[in-house]
Amino acid sequence: MVPINREGILLHKTNNEFENEGVLNPAVIEVEGSIHMFYRAVAKGNFSTIGYARFSNPTTLVYRRDHALLIPHYDYEHRGIEDPRIVHLDETFYLSYTAYDGLNALGAYAVSNDLETFEKKGLMVPQFGFREFANLAGSKSALSEKYLRFNNHEGIKEHQGKKMLVWDKNVIFFPRRIHGKIHFLHRIKPEIQLVTVNSMTDLTDEFWQNYMLHFSESIVLSPKFAHEVSYIGGGCPPVETAAGWLLIYHSVYDTIEGYVYCASAALLDLDNPLIEISRLPYPLFKPTRDWEKDGYVNNVCFPTGTVLQEDTLYVYYGAADESIACISLSISTLLNKLLSYAKPSLS
Repeated sequence: MVPINREGILLHKTNNEFENEGVLNPAVIEVEGSIHMFYRAVAKGNFSTIGYARFSNPTTLVYRRDHALLIPHYDYEHRGIEDPRIVHLDETFYLSYTAYDGLNALGAYAVSNDLETFEKKGLMVPQFGFREFANLAGSKSALSEKYLRFNNHEGIKEHQGKKMLVWDKNVIFFPRRIHGKIHFLHRIKPEIQLVTVNSMTDLTDEFWQNYMLHFSESIVLSPKFAHEVSYIGGGCPPVETAAGWLLIYHSVYDTIEGYVYCASAALLDLDNPLIEISRLPYPLFKPTRDWEKDGYVNNVCFPTGTVLQEDTLYVYYGAADESIACISLSISTLLNKLLSYAKPSLS
């Protein structure tokens, strides 16, 4: 096991209307000695916006806005902006998030030059109904039955005149181009997939049609171990190390009391992130504390952001969908442990 230090809860919900139900799943980035946190703030009725806080070091809060930083403006997000992640790419801050319209949950993104004002760029994932997705993605190789289980919406094709789409969430950019191309992760349950483009303008209907025809070639990680048997999804933006891209992701397994969400770790090839070098065969950490086991949704550790200072990696996560907490660990210890599980041909 990799030793971790639980730093405890950093943010609780408040009496402010925009975050009186919960705060969770923060995007985190360190810039010039300040740590900026963009978190999902939930109001009563499960209506989400993005709140903002700033830390002087990984765990010391120095400022917190008393109102939302980003709110819904468009129909595709009018019921909520959820689960942000952030990277600095091409001298621009890219904030990806899940846009929820009350029926469909789809990846979207916004950009900023100053971390104060953001320009929304719209949805960045395909908008297919399940049958169209299955016909395309299953045309060359059979889809896992879990794709049917998680994405068919019990056969419902529309609701109140609105088309039911395959949910495509957990969109996360890599923090630099690889071989001159933008890379980002996304998740159609139950696996994590990868997209590679020259420019975000490449994401056309034609692009997605072709992508789905070769869908199996885009899969980065599939459920493998007991703690991820139900499904997995992206967590924090990949951390570049000499050993590879360190990916902290969320893994889910089912119990008689419901799903349990854990933080897990894998190592991907620097030149080709589709190549899995290794992953831990057990959770990096899972719900053990009261604030992780009991909350708005029980038994949840949902990692979404990291800060690396020398050898210490801080991992920020949503705890029981109600508060924001942090753990810390030695990144060299984690990498050594991951490399000990590396596939022989890649070690």
